Order: sequence, then structure tokens, then C-alpha cells
Amino acid sequence: MPTLLEMKNISIEFPGVKALNEVNFTTETGTTHALIGANGAGKSTLMKVLSGAYNHYTGEIFIDGKKVDIRSPKDAQDQGIQIVYQEVDTALVPYLTVGENIMLNETVNDMGKAQFVKWKAIHKRAAEILESMNINVSSKTLVSELTLAEKQMVLIARSVSKQCKFLILDEPTAPLSQSETKELFRIVRDLVKQDVGIIFISHRLPELFEICEEITVMKNGEFVIKEKIAETSQNKVVEYMLGEKLEEQFPKYHGEIGENVLTVEGLHDTGLVKNFSMHVNEGEIVGIAGLVGAGKTEICKALFGASRVTAGEITIRGKKVKIKNPNDAVSKGIALVPEERRKEGILVQESVAANLTSASLSKFSKFLSFVDYKSEKKISKEMITSLGIKTPSEETLVQNLSGGNQQKVAIGKWLIADADVYIFDEPTKGVDVGAKKDIFELISGLAQRGKSIIYASCELSEILGITDRVYVVYDGEVAKELETNATNEEELLFYSTGGK
Repeated sequence: MPTLLEMKNISIEFPGVKALNEVNFTTETGTTHALIGANGAGKSTLMKVLSGAYNHYTGEIFIDGKKVDIRSPKDAQDQGIQIVYQEVDTALVPYLTVGENIMLNETVNDMGKAQFVKWKAIHKRAAEILESMNINVSSKTLVSELTLAEKQMVLIARSVSKQCKFLILDEPTAPLSQSETKELFRIVRDLVKQDVGIIFISHRLPELFEICEEITVMKNGEFVIKEKIAETSQNKVVEYMLGEKLEEQFPKYHGEIGENVLTVEGLHDTGLVKNFSMHVNEGEIVGIAGLVGAGKTEICKALFGASRVTAGEITIRGKKVKIKNPNDAVSKGIALVPEERRKEGILVQESVAANLTSASLSKFSKFLSFVDYKSEKKISKEMITSLGIKTPSEETLVQNLSGGNQQKVAIGKWLIADADVYIFDEPTKGVDVGAKKDIFELISGLAQRGKSIIYASCELSEILGITDRVYVVYDGEVAKELETNATNEEELLFYSTGGK
């Protein structure tokens, strides 16, 4: 008999924002339920209420008709509710082993009861859990030595070790390769067979339609509709999310391609990048395509001076330059919007205004380097309006914005700095379809202004939709250079997987 979970009339407010407005959500064990909405729709907030991260909400939560009071993560865990957040690194202790992380609560409890921890028993139980889920990782491996996908599997293993009834997965496939995603889906299906209820938050509609049975759509902090996956379509879901039909996603007009701006010859770093060469012209959007782990991020960081280059030449407008650090890159007119925006692209505990002006503070500095806050506020307001950043004010902390709006802030700071070469590393990661279109329009607008764009992504449909030319990367080097209008997804995938 399945266990029924009901959330009724859930509302919550933050300073200046009503994040949830009387939202209803229902699911049960033994099913995979998709929860979807545009950035800022409230889906992650709703799940944080369910998992006990927020306690100041109004409304009621019922399990099998019995009202439960969830005001802390422990309350949620006592009801069999677990969550795996998108930022897996922050949820694990890197200097502990896999087994110690899986059995973390039990280890702490043991330390409270006795002088000695039963390490052998802890590793034995952790190994049993890993084996039962067919996760091929040793319980004695340090978490710091794991891949991102393996860390995610360890988090799921930790969740199901505690009599888990409902498991919430927040954007679980965003950092995963295709093979890693398949492995995750295998584990999800196995858990469903064991009568666990999966709540799956994702912006990747094809995946939701592959793995889920039901879908709930939210918009602007409110419930929109709940449907069976078999009875709806991806286009319908997009309409529910945005409140309108999504027209052509990619801009039809690109910039007029001018003279050469950036040339890279034989670039090597201390890790994955080897013998990488490319060139980018004015008004051109050049793609760096490849699968997860192919070296795209490493190339972007090497170009921006964020990793040590051991060989190669970089030329800007015909002049050889040395880029030893990001400061050198910025002074040469190069900007990077990194993949890990919360770690590297924005200051999450600072205001929107402080973030937008962070790359060009000299423009807002008065005598003795004091910041001209009046000028900063004025330009920030203009940028918020022009980019359509949804925020109560320019003083709102960036950590309180949705993922798509955080990304717009990460891009906006470089628009104010007015760079010549813009490097975008996976710019639509964790971003909904509406915000994606905004980002594509923004990038196209930069190209039309004569800026040079490097667009790195494993989303091959985006590479085909937004770029003029593409370098396919495999194992840290260029496998093939192609004209975008003369190629297709199959050819890109062929070279991305090492085809010759």
C-alpha cells in the first residue's frame, strides 16, 4: 500500500518576496514525480519546506492523512523525507571516507553514546548499502577523490540508508554525462521498485518525460497543474510554465563577422588541455562542443588565466599577449561567465548592485577609492531593467534570486565592464526554457555589437542553434572544426565521442 504525501496551502515570504502562495502538492511512494517551473517559480522553495530547511511557512503537511509538523531537517528525516541538493560538494565532508559520509549520523550518535566508534561496523553497513544499489565505489575511498557523479551516488546512498520514503532530487543530472545520467536513472528505477517516492526537479524536459510518471507545474510561486506524463506533452508543459507558447528559442540574426580578434595556438595547461588552437572574429559566436569531462571548462579557464598554461600562444588583434591570471585577462578585454556560477561567477552574500559592478569598480570609485554608491545604484537599476533580472531591488542579496536571474547577474557584470571577448561556459546550466531564451538573445545582442563570443556547452542543440562555427573537443584537444550551418547533432556527437 503506497504512502500518500500531501502539502496543502503552503505559503512562505522572504523580505520583499512572496515565494509561495497557497501551493498544493501531492505524491505517493512507488512513483517518480516531476516538479517543474521557470526559475523563480518556487519549486525548490517548496521542497526546502518539505525537507525542513525553512520553518516559517504557513499551511499543512500530511502523510497518509496524518498531519505532521516539519520545521527542521531532523523532522523531515524522522518522516522518511530526504533531499539531495544540486550543490553536492557542500553536503559531503571531503576529508572523510565514503563509508563515513554515508553513515555520518550513525557515527555522530555512536560518538555520543560511547568512547569508541565502531569503524568496522560502519564500513560494513556502508558497503552493504553501496552493493545493494550496484554502486561500484569502495566505502574506504576519500570523498575528495570521487567524481561529481560518484559524490551524487554517495549522497543518494546516505539518504536511502535511513528508511527513506520520499527522496527529493534537485537538478540531479545538471553536471552528469549521458552515461552517468543513465546510471542515475537505473538507481531511481530501483528505488521506485523498493517503494520509495522520487520527487525530481529538473529543467531538462526530455529526461522528465523519460523517467517520471506524473508532473506538477508551478509558476510565480503558485500551483498550476498536475498531470500524468502519458497524458501531456513537452510543448504543453512549456506553455503551463511560461503562461504562453514558446516561439523560436534561438535568435535568427547573428552579428556581422569582422576581423580577427583572438587567436590561440598550441595551448597546454598542467592538466587536461593539450595542443588547443582556435580563432574568433568580431561579431562571431564560436562554439566549443564536447561531452562532460572533455575539457571545455579547462579550456575556458586557461584562456582566462584561471589555470596555469605551460605552452602555447595567445594573440589579441595581432599582438601576442601573456595572460598569467584573470586580472591580465580582464585588462586585455576578456570576460568569463563560469560554469559554477555560485562558486566562481557571483558573490552570493552580496547585493545585486555589488555584483553587477564588481568587475568594473574603478568606474564607480571616487577620491581615495571610495565607491560612488549613487552612481553604482543608477547603473545597476539600468542593467536590471535591460536584462529583465527579477529582483525586488538592487539591494537584494544574490543568494535570494533564482538560478536564471543569478546567471543574468553573472553576465551583467561583464556588460558593464564592456569586454571585447566573452567566454560563456555552460551558460544555461540549471536554467529554465524562458530564461534560456533571454540568455540566447543577450549573447546574440553582444555579437551584433561586434563582440567576440566563445560558447562552451555539452548541449549540442544549443551549439547548433546559437553558434556560427564550432570546435568539437575530445580529451582536451580539438577533434574537428566545423561550420555550424553545415553540420548536425549526429556529426557533433561522433567527434565528441572520439570519432575520427
